[in-house]
Amino acid sequence: MTKPIRILWTDDEIDLLKPYILFLEEKGYSVDTSSNGEEAIEKVGNETYNLIFLDENMPGLSGLETLERIKNLVPSVPVIMITKSEEEDIMDEAIGSKIADYLIKPVNPKQILLTIKKHIDSKRLVTQKTTSAYQVQFSQIGSLINEARSFEDWVSVYQKLVFWEQELESSEESGMNEVLAMQWSEANSEFTRFIKSNYVDWFSGSSENKPILSPQVFTEAVFPLLDKGKVAVLVIDNLRYDQWKLIENQINELFRVEDEMIYCSILPTATQYARNAMFSGLMPAEISKLKPEYWISEEEDRGKNLYEEELLKYQMKRKGLGHTMHYEKISNLKHGKKVVDNFSDLMNYDLNVLVYNFVDMLSHARTEMDVIRELAYDDKSYRALTLTWFNNSYLLDFIRLLSENNVQLVLTTDHGAVRVQRPVKVVGDRHTSANLRYKQGRNLSFKKGEVFEIDQPDKVHLPMTNVSTSYIFAGSDDYMVYPNNYNHYVNHYRNTFQHGGISLEEMVIPCAVLMPR
Repeated sequence: MTKPIRILWTDDEIDLLKPYILFLEEKGYSVDTSSNGEEAIEKVGNETYNLIFLDENMPGLSGLETLERIKNLVPSVPVIMITKSEEEDIMDEAIGSKIADYLIKPVNPKQILLTIKKHIDSKRLVTQKTTSAYQVQFSQIGSLINEARSFEDWVSVYQKLVFWEQELESSEESGMNEVLAMQWSEANSEFTRFIKSNYVDWFSGSSENKPILSPQVFTEAVFPLLDKGKVAVLVIDNLRYDQWKLIENQINELFRVEDEMIYCSILPTATQYARNAMFSGLMPAEISKLKPEYWISEEEDRGKNLYEEELLKYQMKRKGLGHTMHYEKISNLKHGKKVVDNFSDLMNYDLNVLVYNFVDMLSHARTEMDVIRELAYDDKSYRALTLTWFNNSYLLDFIRLLSENNVQLVLTTDHGAVRVQRPVKVVGDRHTSANLRYKQGRNLSFKKGEVFEIDQPDKVHLPMTNVSTSYIFAGSDDYMVYPNNYNHYVNHYRNTFQHGGISLEEMVIPCAVLMPR
């Protein structure tokens, strides 16, 4: 049985308020009363209340003095100030003391009831409405999942799931969150099946529904803007669509979304492949053939994205673009501040491309550091930590400067990440790549049906170190583990965020074209 909402009403004429109190009790609220500030403070110290009504003008301890002492005792309990005065300085002082709301006497029962619902019942009412709305949408989303036949269909499914995930996030109804989680799982299983059936065809020329892929991002979203003025491209490594929607809310006063182009990351959904493809405008196999000095193979023990600037310049040269371009990769706070401090220098270029590595660093740190794993335990907390970083980063300051200087902005990423849950056993030799969501190598051994195998990498324009090279990809929330020391690695990597494989979170990628307000 739900506990009644407990209210404390403090007024030196409390006897005159008996009809209001009876009205609230008839509505199911529990109301305690006090006739002065000292009595109110004593009750707050001994009892638990959900809401406090406080008269501003009382003899002895004033309403504002009482308010200050109540806030020291229970800072999170909303206090509604009731006053006869409309003087601005009194209202300013009350609001500055963090009252939740104020009412001007004379008040009526409907005002009181509306205030209670606004500050106490609103979460319950929103939860009820949100839960009811999702229940209506549940079967419709299920139908969309079953009927999805194109990448655009899957974009629609993903956007709806992200929307309802964020709507239900603050809900007190845990049952609906569990239902949504099951629908997520179903969607990713079907999306994996869709990719297995269609991915190779996208490169054969026979597919009519081929989505925009990583190599086309600059051609489709960035280069057309250069004729209209200066352009900045922010590539936030490993940023998922759900994280982008939170960031969008933070910058909508600075920029409006001109176009939210959703593209498909190539496989593997890993920085070495997806981001190099994006900057070069080429598939990985084409990079390794045309510019072998810029392609670093899996077996080489050095960074795999050392030539992004060179690859972008190469793409611009092929497109016949003579615009000036500046590239910079930001991986720490100090470097982010330097970019902001040197903003005027960046305005000498037609195109500024900045790569921010924080989200990718967060996902890797979460795997290896217990404290980060605790802070970002699930998708909700992972999003929240990303938003906290963004709101306190120099990146937001940089975006503000872009808006003030009327610079067009493209905000995107190279791939996303999925929280993995189910281990699958894979066997490979010592040359097999180490990624948990994909493997490249020879003589890979696995249970048929548990992974997506591409045994002819040239068909999807992936590099081959030798004629027997193949690629395998984990789908949904699977991750690949070797049989050696199996239980240790299963437990170490379960519930971590990984990328490289097939899932909505990894492959359905935001690319927002933004115009200054």
